[in-house]
Amino acid sequence: MAKVMNWLYEKECTFFRLINGRLHRNSMDHFFHLWTHLGGATATISTSILLLLFLPMHLKSWGIVCMLSLLISHIPVAISKKMYPRKRPYLSLPDTNVGHNPLKDHSFPSGHTTAVFSIITPLILLNPFIGIFLLVAALLVAISRMYLGLHYPSDVLAGMILGISSSFFSLFLVNSFILPYFL
Repeated sequence: MAKVMNWLYEKECTFFRLINGRLHRNSMDHFFHLWTHLGGATATISTSILLLLFLPMHLKSWGIVCMLSLLISHIPVAISKKMYPRKRPYLSLPDTNVGHNPLKDHSFPSGHTTAVFSIITPLILLNPFIGIFLLVAALLVAISRMYLGLHYPSDVLAGMILGISSSFFSLFLVNSFILPYFL
């Protein structure tokens, strides 16, 4: 089992180095430093509130799903960061490109990736046409986390899975327990 885990870790580090090292360009630094904030607390909470406030009445439930999904998604993130105290790549891998003021907490899973996927998943289900654009935006947030040296690929993948799962769970909760009381 240890051999398999070491092999997986080496493959993960290779992919990480591709994104963080070989694809790293000074001209792209500013873009990824700005883009990564789309998955941050300010952007995701603001987006959820704006959806709740400005979606037409017949679509308000989707705003509730987005807000609930964002809230629910961060419970497993907080628990996982405590249970699996994984050092961030810039602390473990030499020659990692890292920006100013790097994060000091644990890397697994990526909270930014979790947050952005928890919000875009219900919106993709609501309108698949805009889903293509939202998916590209969310994937750029995920890539930015590796580009900036803050997360391994498995951190980002776990964030995607948590964000998508919390969206489906929130959709179930809203459709089963919240909407019936308002119809």
